[in-house]
Amino acid sequence: MFQIKWIWHNLKGHRVAYVLGLLFAVFGSATLIINPFLSQKLIDDVFMANSLDLLVPLVTAMIVVTLIRTSLNYTMVVLLDYSSQGMLVTIRERIYRNLQKQEPGFYDRIRTGDLITRLTGDLDMVRHVSAYVMRMLLTYSSMFIAVLAYFFSQNPLFTLSLLAITPIIAAVTYLYSKKIGPLYADLRERLSNLNTGAQENISGNRVVKAFAKEDYEIEKFEEKNNDFREANLKTTFTWLKFFPILETLGLSMTIITVCLGGLFIIQGRMTPGELAAFSSLTWAISDPMRMLGMLLNDLQRFFPSASKVIEVYYAHPKILNRDDAHKQEHIEGLVEFDNVSFSYGDNQVFDGISFTAKPGETVAIMGATGSGKTSLIHLIPRFYDVDSGRVLVDGVDVRDWNLQSLRGGIGMATQDVFLFSDTIEGNIAYGDPKMSNEQVKRFAHAAAAGFIDKTEDGFDTIVGERGVGLSGGQKQRIALARALAVRPSILILDDTTSAVDMETEKFIQQQLASLDFPCTKFIIAQRITSVKNADKILVLDGCKITEMGTHEELLAKKGFYYELYTLQHGEPLSAKAGDL
Repeated sequence: MFQIKWIWHNLKGHRVAYVLGLLFAVFGSATLIINPFLSQKLIDDVFMANSLDLLVPLVTAMIVVTLIRTSLNYTMVVLLDYSSQGMLVTIRERIYRNLQKQEPGFYDRIRTGDLITRLTGDLDMVRHVSAYVMRMLLTYSSMFIAVLAYFFSQNPLFTLSLLAITPIIAAVTYLYSKKIGPLYADLRERLSNLNTGAQENISGNRVVKAFAKEDYEIEKFEEKNNDFREANLKTTFTWLKFFPILETLGLSMTIITVCLGGLFIIQGRMTPGELAAFSSLTWAISDPMRMLGMLLNDLQRFFPSASKVIEVYYAHPKILNRDDAHKQEHIEGLVEFDNVSFSYGDNQVFDGISFTAKPGETVAIMGATGSGKTSLIHLIPRFYDVDSGRVLVDGVDVRDWNLQSLRGGIGMATQDVFLFSDTIEGNIAYGDPKMSNEQVKRFAHAAAAGFIDKTEDGFDTIVGERGVGLSGGQKQRIALARALAVRPSILILDDTTSAVDMETEKFIQQQLASLDFPCTKFIIAQRITSVKNADKILVLDGCKITEMGTHEELLAKKGFYYELYTLQHGEPLSAKAGDL
């Protein structure tokens, strides 16, 4: 029962309240037999004996017991809800911290919708079991034992007659638990698929509309929704096959009590007071049997949900800081690739790549789509680890760097621009929230983000989710300003100016060339105008660097770079002169 141990582990700091809550559940259930016992005395010793001497004491005692039992139950619910909510906060915070430490490859493997399901529905089931199911199991168990002990002390034969049907109830419950377990595991997976489909559709709503595929997406969602519905119905109908049997067997105890009790009174084996006490407590034996199926129902849902939460809770990041990780106050910006090979699973991306970027140099990276340009720059901040070879920053293998120290000196504007639902100023100052307004504006100016002043609220303009409401070029310029704002020693720009016009791009190039802080730049681009002034241009193809040099050197080689230049600008002047 690792899931139960895991719950106990996460109750740290709330264990006293939780245990007290469970103890109050036991004590509250145990007091259940007191009032029926007092009512037995009331009937036999007061009403049947026609003596009123004990009437007031017995009634007073019944009132006091009722108040005590109510107080115990109230305190129990408060303590269990308080401790289970505290546990839930602890688990959520641990999972969220763990998710922040995961490498990008983790999110390549697990779908966003599935993660959301684990953090919401699955966690709610964990809390439900810890706060409600555990309470009910203890309540009904202690109630059943206390009442059974009382019954045996009063009339063993009558008690054995009532318990004659319990083996049948136990057998039916066992069969139900065997059938329902796999069904709930399947139900949970279908819910995850439903959430994932909805999340992807909402995130990609503009693409859906652009291709007029609303009907197609509705059909996909309906299919997953119906799959979830069918799985739900299957689990419900499975329960309904067993529920009437358990309900009938449980309620039959009332019939047995009335008929057998009346016969025992006629035979003189039971007093009217005892029958009244037995009648008022019969439900305390039948209810646990009836509720056992429902509690098992919840437990069977709990185990697959808890397993999914635990998987994320204990997910071990593959990229971690070493105990003796290298820390450095300031990165100089020297980057070296030493015979680097890298792959995604069986897909080879690089094979033996080597080059050096000196501090302050600008290195441009070009190549056909899928040649590995983005993968190359992702190795510098150690988003992924190389298969062989080394990536070094300031002469230290990135695997030996402290990740916070390494990444703190790197600024990135990624190909897939992501902006937070915050103000424009908040997005630009994301790397340094204490940045002054003047600095924010200065970096926005360097990124040619003059459009901000034309918006209604300027830098206080709220950016919609993922930058909705801004054009592609505007989002790129805010992302560039955000990368510059941390004054990085290494600046990585992944196709950052692809959505801006030529004039704006020229201005950005001028600003990047005149930064007031030393910075090694890596620029991925397809426009020759974006890379021609770089100190070094790399061309990737077939897992290798096929061309490397300056603009003039690569033109002279008449390879991929020359062909791209010719395609964008026509034949170079130097080539025309050579032909003459």
